[in-house]
Amino acid sequence: MSIVRRDYFPVYNEIGSILDGFFKGQQSDSSIVDTSTWTPPVDIKEEKERFLVLADLPGVNKDDIQISLEHNILTLRGVRHFEKTESKNEYTRMERSQGQFYRRFSLPQTVDDTKISAKYRHGVLEISIPKKDMAVEKKIDITVEE
Repeated sequence: MSIVRRDYFPVYNEIGSILDGFFKGQQSDSSIVDTSTWTPPVDIKEEKERFLVLADLPGVNKDDIQISLEHNILTLRGVRHFEKTESKNEYTRMERSQGQFYRRFSLPQTVDDTKISAKYRHGVLEISIPKKDMAVEKKIDITVEE
């Protein structure tokens, strides 16, 4: 006999997560949009000359991924499909998510949106967003007259 674990009350888990965040003082993550069926994990790293965004998207076809950067908002959206050859009744556990995902991230004014690039390899999307060349600081001597 196998043990079947089912989530009969998913809304309670969602409410629990919201309350946990509230009582722990966490801010809500506005990068997760309500239209998402699932949420891919994303890391954003600031380096000296660029921002590096890494998103885990296993099972997503590269043609199903859309990236845009407008008004310093990076938008990552797409869809993951699984083949539907079996009915849900044949499973004892189903944890993998499919469907649409939609993430948005606010980036600083220092990004150069003309040189953004992306690579997708082994289920990991890597987005490189260079920083603008900033003006070199110039020291100005001030003379004080008495």
